[in-house]
Amino acid sequence: MSNDDQYGGGAGGSGYGEIGGTGQTRTRLPEPASDGAPPRRTPRASRGLVTVVGVVVLLIAAIAFANQSGDTPTTPASNTPPTPASTAATGTRPVDGKNGGIPSGFAQTEQGAQSAAANFAVALGSDGMFDSARRKAIVQAVYVPNVAAARQGDLDRVYTDGQFLSRIGLDATGKAPKGLQFISRTSPVGTKVEKFSPDTATVSVWHSTLFGLAGEGSKNPVAESWYTNTFELRWVNGDWRVADFTQKDGPAPVGRDQRAASAEEMAAAVSQFGGLTYAR
Repeated sequence: MSNDDQYGGGAGGSGYGEIGGTGQTRTRLPEPASDGAPPRRTPRASRGLVTVVGVVVLLIAAIAFANQSGDTPTTPASNTPPTPASTAATGTRPVDGKNGGIPSGFAQTEQGAQSAAANFAVALGSDGMFDSARRKAIVQAVYVPNVAAARQGDLDRVYTDGQFLSRIGLDATGKAPKGLQFISRTSPVGTKVEKFSPDTATVSVWHSTLFGLAGEGSKNPVAESWYTNTFELRWVNGDWRVADFTQKDGPAPVGRDQRAASAEEMAAAVSQFGGLTYAR
C-alpha cells in the first residue's frame, strides 16, 4: 500500500459511509459514550432513524455503522484453514487512478476485487460522508451507477438527520463544535474472497474503526471498534463497484493494557497521519 490522501477529504472534516443494493440495509451507528464510560450501541428503537434501503455507511465505526441487509452473506464453502500463501500480501502495486478522490482502475481478478473492497470500506467509513458535496462524490465513485442514483437521497437523509447528528455531537451541518475535531476513519486489516466470477464478486473486509470527537472537553471521545463488511461487487465500465453490502461485529481482539491517548494527542495523530491506498 502507498501513502495517499484520506478518502472523502482531510481528517479534520466530518464523515463515514455504507452500502446497499437490492436488499434493505440497516445502518447502525455507535452510541456516543460519556466521558469515563465505555461506548454503548444505539438502542434498537432509534435505529429507524438511520435505516435506509440498501445503503450506507460502512461503518461508522463508528463507523460503526452496523449494516444488515435482507440478503444473507454467503458462507464460505469450507472452514479449512487457508495456506500461508493465501493470506500473505500479493505484492501487486496499488492502483494509480482516482475517481472522486477514491482509488480506481482495479484489475478484473480476485486480487483486484479485494483491493477495491478494502478501499471502498475506507471511503464509505470516512468523515467525508458527513459533508454533502464529498458524500455525493463518494457515492458516485463507489456504487454501481443505477444503485448510486437510488441511494443518494437515502444517504442524504441519514447524514442530515438532526437527531442523529446531535447524538454523535455534531451540529445540523455535520460540523464538530469549535475546538473539537470529528474523527471517522476505517483501517482494513485483511480481505477474503467469498465468491468470484469475472463480472461479480463477494468480498469480506475485516477492519477497525476510529469514531468520535477529539479535543479538550469532548463528551464523545474517539473509540475503536472492529467489524467485518461483506461487499457484493459488480464489474461495471472497466472497474469494480458496490451493489450492496452488509456489516457484522468483530472479530475484535483483546485490548492491551496501554495508556489511552489524551484528547490533544488523538487529534494531532489523526491530523498528521495520512490515509493509505490499499492493495491486496
